[in-house]
Amino acid sequence: MTTSADQGFAYSREQFQQIVEDVLAMAKAQGASDAGVEVSEGSGLSVSVRKGEVENVERNRDKSVGVSVYLGQRRGNASSSDFSQAALAQTVKAAYDIARFTAEDPAAGLPDAEDQATAAEAAVDLDLFHPWAVDADTAAELARRAEDAAMSVDKRITNSEGGSVSAQQSHFWAGNSRGFRGGYASSRHSLSVSPIAGKGRDMQRDYWYTSMRDALDMASPESVGRYAAERALSRLKSRKVKTCEVPILFESTVAAGLLGAYVQGTSGGALYRKASFLQDSLGQTIWADHIDVTEDPHLRGGKGSAPFDDEGVRTKARKVVQAGVVQGYFLSSYSARKLGLKTTGHAGGSQNLRVTSRLTQPGDHLEQMLRKLGRGLFVTELMGQGMNYVTGDYSRGAAGYWVEDGRIAFPVHEVTIAGHMRAMLRGVVAVGADSFNMGAKTIGSVLLDRMKVAGD
Repeated sequence: MTTSADQGFAYSREQFQQIVEDVLAMAKAQGASDAGVEVSEGSGLSVSVRKGEVENVERNRDKSVGVSVYLGQRRGNASSSDFSQAALAQTVKAAYDIARFTAEDPAAGLPDAEDQATAAEAAVDLDLFHPWAVDADTAAELARRAEDAAMSVDKRITNSEGGSVSAQQSHFWAGNSRGFRGGYASSRHSLSVSPIAGKGRDMQRDYWYTSMRDALDMASPESVGRYAAERALSRLKSRKVKTCEVPILFESTVAAGLLGAYVQGTSGGALYRKASFLQDSLGQTIWADHIDVTEDPHLRGGKGSAPFDDEGVRTKARKVVQAGVVQGYFLSSYSARKLGLKTTGHAGGSQNLRVTSRLTQPGDHLEQMLRKLGRGLFVTELMGQGMNYVTGDYSRGAAGYWVEDGRIAFPVHEVTIAGHMRAMLRGVVAVGADSFNMGAKTIGSVLLDRMKVAGD
């Protein structure tokens, strides 16, 4: 797809392509043995309202050119927001000078030519760009509609932290001295609202949102507002529970954090630094035997879709975990070389991961998952950063609901759940059919056999 000014951008793809060629020529003339460059532009609008009044209107527009220059196995990086020829030449010179005084690194270098996406592979249209020509007044009205819907659900909805709408889009073009060329435009739009229920010491806040590449695919403001209000109301009269060790059910919205911890533990940077609780896990059984994790970078419209990674390496669908066994890491060219392995095309992160269980039935939605839980804690919110990625120790503040006989008994707050991530991944009893997408990760509610709950 060719980008142009009528799509909300100041620069066209053709202009970006010319900048890339100019910078690569400058790097070669400077004496670089290899070079890579990426030029990008982004723009957007964010509007927030509270109690019907506009609080913030923010417009953002940014542009950048980043250059990597290699002198053998010495690397220098520099960037600029000035696209003039003089500024581009200065940026290349800065990267060159940095490389001259940088120590040699045996793992440094561009991706191997055979790993790079071909012109045809890089040009695949994954339906990632849906510009939204929304103005500030319209965005504010959408946010008001969501907030009004929340406030009208019940008189116990007494206040609001506001509603917000965001429309963001960007495009880029990249190239290197080994022949890679590619780029594309993408968009991401969202609407959210955060109502407050109750008064005094029993006030409870919750939120909900919708986020899509195409604004037409987002949920209506009214449905977002009503659901956010219902979530806040359900938390009224929350209380602690006694310290215990019980099964835990993670709501799908927070279960993505388990997958995120796994990705972090099997990412190249953590592995070659020996700072991962999943060191040397390739080929090992890490998840429960019934768990599969798949990755599809070419899912049309996917929030984690990409025809190539941040280095220009081709992406491809794969099985990340099969029957609980680790099939592959998440590696860039650099981290792969440090580990003596091949890049997996993950400079920039994971791409459309999905967790499934071979035991899941079509009817295993939340109600059925609560029945499987029986007696324990249903977690809907996590607080704090209590995950040690080196040791795997896990401890997070939590809120949710106490469940008895497969039914929600009462809301719970101010508790801490703790365990070890390896035991948690192995202890997955079930994954619900209530899949929820959180960016590049899709997962249903997850039932763990047991964790420690610290309360009264």
